Amino acid sequence: MTDTTPSDAGGAPRAPRRRRRVLRWILGGLGTLVVLLVAGILIYSQVGVMGAEAEPLAAARANPGLSITDDGAGIVLTPSAGATGQGLVFIPGAKVEAEGYIATLADTVVGDGITVVITKPWLNLAFFDPRPLSTYIELAPDVTTWAVGGHSLGGVRACQLASDADALVLFASYCANDLSASGLPVLSLSGSADGLSTPQKIADAKGELPPTTTFIEIPGASHASFGAYGPQPGDGRPTADPAEVDRVIAEQLAGFLPRP
Repeated sequence: MTDTTPSDAGGAPRAPRRRRRVLRWILGGLGTLVVLLVAGILIYSQVGVMGAEAEPLAAARANPGLSITDDGAGIVLTPSAGATGQGLVFIPGAKVEAEGYIATLADTVVGDGITVVITKPWLNLAFFDPRPLSTYIELAPDVTTWAVGGHSLGGVRACQLASDADALVLFASYCANDLSASGLPVLSLSGSADGLSTPQKIADAKGELPPTTTFIEIPGASHASFGAYGPQPGDGRPTADPAEVDRVIAEQLAGFLPRP
């Protein structure tokens, strides 16, 4: 019987060559999409990054009661005296530099002897940082009880790490995973003027948290009031004095964080 399969001049069948060309086109297209996706994420993570306001940061650094150490993985804030053995791992919001929270948390460290580790997420986005909570706990070996918390998207990530901590603190944030049956002590701090993690969004997500959760809404506080990095697009207009917001945060943390 005569073979009627179309062939090139060299005798090789055309169909397999055509299939190989199509496969190369598909793989090339997928490779291009992956490159574009990675490039897009890198560009997004670096554009519009919010840094610390100069004056509050300078005042915090000049505070003799506050020791600031940058370990690369995180910024460790320790009291110069009177450490209680309590600690908080704090995860920044999306595209906010870790330094933008130093001034806000200084009262907690200096006034109440609580050690704070502010993480430095990869690409300034907590969701792209797979490191476990132990990475940051190890930066302060003298601390014996740990809470994990975070601002905005950092709080969402903190919820995912909460099973490895003694308590959870949400700063203008809420959980996307169900912790309602965890029995974990939870403190939710929010602002009445928050235009991003609005009071309604906080209320809608209550079901993800244990029924014993403590909810504190700070009058006049906006989303950016939980840091010292300047105004944020889409946020509400704050009417609360930043120093008062910092005071309330410190007061609530001091009364909530587990003791050794």
